[in-house]
Amino acid sequence: MLVEEAVQFLSQVPPFQFLERGELEDLARHLDLVFHPRGAVILEQGGATADALPIIREGAVKITLRGGDAGEERLVDTRERGETFGLVSLLGGRQKTTIVALEDTLVYRLPRARLNALMASHPAVTEYLLAFHLAKYAGVAAREMQGRSPFLGGSDRLLFTATLGEIARAGAVTVPPGAPVREAARRITEARGSAAFVLGPGGEPVGIVTDSDLRARVVAGGASPEAPVADIMSRPVVAMDAGAPAFEAVLAMLQAGIHHVAVTRDGALAGVVSNHDFMVLQGRSPLAFSEDIEGQATLEGLAPVARKALGVVSSLLREGARATAVVRILSELNDRVTRKVLALAERELGPAPVPWCWLALGSEGRKEQTFRTDQDNALLYEDPPAADRDRVEAHFAALAGRMRDGLVACGFEPCPAGCMAVNPDWRRPRSAWEALLEAWVSEPSPQAVLRALIFLDFRPLAGDADLAWGLRSHLDACIREQPAFLGFLAAALVRNRPPIGFFGNVSVERTGEHKAGLNLKVRGLAPLVDLARLFALEQGIRATSTWERLEALRDGPTLAADRVDELQQAFEFLTLLRTHHQARLLEEGRPVDNVVPLASLSHLERTSLKNVFRLVLKVQDDVAERYRAFIV
Repeated sequence: MLVEEAVQFLSQVPPFQFLERGELEDLARHLDLVFHPRGAVILEQGGATADALPIIREGAVKITLRGGDAGEERLVDTRERGETFGLVSLLGGRQKTTIVALEDTLVYRLPRARLNALMASHPAVTEYLLAFHLAKYAGVAAREMQGRSPFLGGSDRLLFTATLGEIARAGAVTVPPGAPVREAARRITEARGSAAFVLGPGGEPVGIVTDSDLRARVVAGGASPEAPVADIMSRPVVAMDAGAPAFEAVLAMLQAGIHHVAVTRDGALAGVVSNHDFMVLQGRSPLAFSEDIEGQATLEGLAPVARKALGVVSSLLREGARATAVVRILSELNDRVTRKVLALAERELGPAPVPWCWLALGSEGRKEQTFRTDQDNALLYEDPPAADRDRVEAHFAALAGRMRDGLVACGFEPCPAGCMAVNPDWRRPRSAWEALLEAWVSEPSPQAVLRALIFLDFRPLAGDADLAWGLRSHLDACIREQPAFLGFLAAALVRNRPPIGFFGNVSVERTGEHKAGLNLKVRGLAPLVDLARLFALEQGIRATSTWERLEALRDGPTLAADRVDELQQAFEFLTLLRTHHQARLLEEGRPVDNVVPLASLSHLERTSLKNVFRLVLKVQDDVAERYRAFIV
């Protein structure tokens, strides 16, 4: 009976849960069950080392470290049901910490010899037990979540688990640059294809000729069928290596507005993937959804199509998509909707009187939108002549009003804080925006810092992008002249500490509608986003997405340079938790929110959360030390 109880327990505890039934039974027969009353010192720093690996059956322990000139004791960690402790002592022959029972605690003890045999025969167990590195820990948790999530049960996961080389069609139609157009058309027809790649001397794709090229440039444009195909081909070709993830091709097609991607190996053409391939693979492609958006001529037609975006993204989750890939694709689709609403508004209002740029702010600016998103936007336009100022402002006020109403119709709720171009504070000519940025940077009041945090993730979404990049350059110059502004940003971000309690446990809401829940957006992702933004501003990095900002910091002189992999994995893990929580609510027909009940998370997910939050706390502490003059 005791062996069976131990087997049942171990079968739910990583890494033992990955063992076969017979192995678990053998392991259980070697276990001792030991009781430690509350307050008992189980292992003492500098004392005798562990002779077995303790696995907590019930209860919890705290791990402290004594050091410093005064010999003060510092809390390092806590461990709870299903977790182990004492491994470093067991393997290293030295007890470096003190471990005390926080409450009455039962532990299974796995003798050293049996542990050594287990680790020798199971490298995966060894890797797990030694995985203090966050990237490994969060990655295991993410894989576990995908394995048990109801949204990952579909049979066609290939889009997010396969490489392009695995799904590309071989035998793409090809022609040399000097071949006549007639020959390219003949080969496309015989292959029942829709395009031919033009190859260079090394077999590399240098151009593409599609059905639409033939219609537009030969049939309608009058080009000779005997002309060399190089005269009418489209270039450059969008080409990706065969080892790239398949979903990257989807993003490339969305962003470039194309239907074919060349798949290469060592630079030479190896195959092709098309929008049609992804439609067959998925049943319903984001690319087809994008075409539906572009095909709408009225807001009445666009609105129901736009509202289907969440269903498209849910299907991506079912296929095992990485969370960061999902939010990138959702943001790209939302960009398409926004640009279409703008085009419809422009058609109604007529051409703008001066150059302008529509700016995406907040999560939209960072391309990190999830299932619940509202409007965060601004409008920047060139300074008009004084005599035309009122007329120009009236035009853009009307445009902003139509945008707000059109986006609401498409499922984007108004920003509760009013951070939208329909608000005159977020709709200004270039000189007014420059003056406002100067004021924020030179006199960073709490209100100015709050507004700046909303605006600093801006990117151009439509219109004249040079206006936006010019404003970004002006912002960078202001910060170089007033670097103290970064100190005020740092002071704001270190105040939003991850929710780790005194004993190292994740803290949750104590009262209200979301009692026992954790707001992943505010308490989890926001501190990470704020850190990446601060470090990017320090270095003048123009990327706005958190992932891209961190990647750009990899080789720079910042506090994050040696932690990029850990921070990226932490961001991926938190985004994964958030998107799966929201997708589950959407599937159940419940209001979408960001508050995850802690009880709904597995043991490994909770452990990973603790590791993520500890990492963020460490980086926040480093920031607080660097900017200590600004921390009150």
